[in-house]
Amino acid sequence: MPNPLIQPYLMFGGRCEEALEFYRSALGAQVDMLLRFSESPDPTPPGMLPPGFENKVMHASFRIAGNVIMASDGCEVGAQFKGFSLSISVATETEADRYFAALSDGGQVQMPLTKTFWSPRFGMLTDRFGIAWMINVTGAEHAA
Repeated sequence: MPNPLIQPYLMFGGRCEEALEFYRSALGAQVDMLLRFSESPDPTPPGMLPPGFENKVMHASFRIAGNVIMASDGCEVGAQFKGFSLSISVATETEADRYFAALSDGGQVQMPLTKTFWSPRFGMLTDRFGIAWMINVTGAEHAA
């Protein structure tokens, strides 16, 4: 493959649909595709899913500002995210403030938005689904 495509694939442990709605509200995400386990053309192997997962999300694809992210409920309840963050680079401090406030609602702030040596505004948080985010102003149109 001359130009492999690498995309984040998030597992929500039974909360995928709730997460998609949250990102739609917080970031303007657009869901391009959603397939439930019950809609799969192939039957799920016995014992693969926890009870009650039949109508959970097997696969979804959504976009945030043209960036494609894939998601699923996975095959276990309560999957946890560790070892990575999703980074959002924006042009203005106003955008950074808006995204940071929306994503931190119900989440936990690790580093409040602040001026750093590389950016007029940078901050880190974990949203209510355990996804780590970094918000960074990179544009030249930031406020003084």
